[in-house]
Amino acid sequence: MKRIGIIGVGLLGSAVASRLLEGSFEVTGYDTRPKQVKALQAKGLKAASSLAEAAADADAVFTILPTLDSVEATILGVGGLISTAPRNCTLIQMSTISPELTRRLAGAAAAKGFDFLDAPMSGTSAMVERGDCAIFVAGDRARADACRPIFDAIAKKTTYVGDVGMASLAKLATNLLVGLNTAALAEAFVLAAKGGLAPVALLELLKDSAGDSKMLEVRGPLMTSHRFDPQMKIDLFLKDFKLMLEEGLRLGVPLPLTSITQQLATAAAAAGRGEEDLAAMITTLERLAGLSDLSSMKKN
Repeated sequence: MKRIGIIGVGLLGSAVASRLLEGSFEVTGYDTRPKQVKALQAKGLKAASSLAEAAADADAVFTILPTLDSVEATILGVGGLISTAPRNCTLIQMSTISPELTRRLAGAAAAKGFDFLDAPMSGTSAMVERGDCAIFVAGDRARADACRPIFDAIAKKTTYVGDVGMASLAKLATNLLVGLNTAALAEAFVLAAKGGLAPVALLELLKDSAGDSKMLEVRGPLMTSHRFDPQMKIDLFLKDFKLMLEEGLRLGVPLPLTSITQQLATAAAAAGRGEEDLAAMITTLERLAGLSDLSSMKKN
């Protein structure tokens, strides 16, 4: 399985494409924004002008898209993959969507004779690009094993988690922790700053403390420098928060901390930071605490 189609080459899609190209896979990409595809052509990506062209010769096609509607339209809509892709092609859904939609897509794909895998990634776009990410896979075990070389070219670890929908659920649970950990880190920095301890000094202290975490490594420097170049945009993560809360409601699981963090992210987006990284949630807490840009505080 060496020929891969990628539908959606935004931040994550571009990172996945780069990993596969480095792994000597033949990659064809399609995006509704042609400039996204053009940026990768220098690395060897073949540009497609339609979904059908991206899937035409592919052994597997990834969907890596920002919304549930875009995923559903790409797979089930007019001219979508289940009506245009070759039947021997495996559809691999990597977007963060609801378990319910994942199961419905898998059912529709199976009815048309397609193999379908539920395979979201855990990691920022920067982590994916350097191979420091994980993939959760659900669906037919034999098909997942057959696609393992593809996943190994992208991620440092791939874990099979069972039936379709389970990987999407695992991704929501993972992103729940990412969101809450990011908010907790922001609170810690703001508390320290209000008391006179520079965030950059706290960052160094935390690295060797019981408070160390992956979010400290990934988003700590963004918060202390106040540079929020997007690795995961707040606007996109708001979609994830909504999915978490909906799944909690469906399962009868209260998610109070998730709800509060969603409100912090919503406030940051309303203040014009929706296109910035999730780390920009710290600006909401700074305003509430009566602080300005924390990056101006010098290290003690």
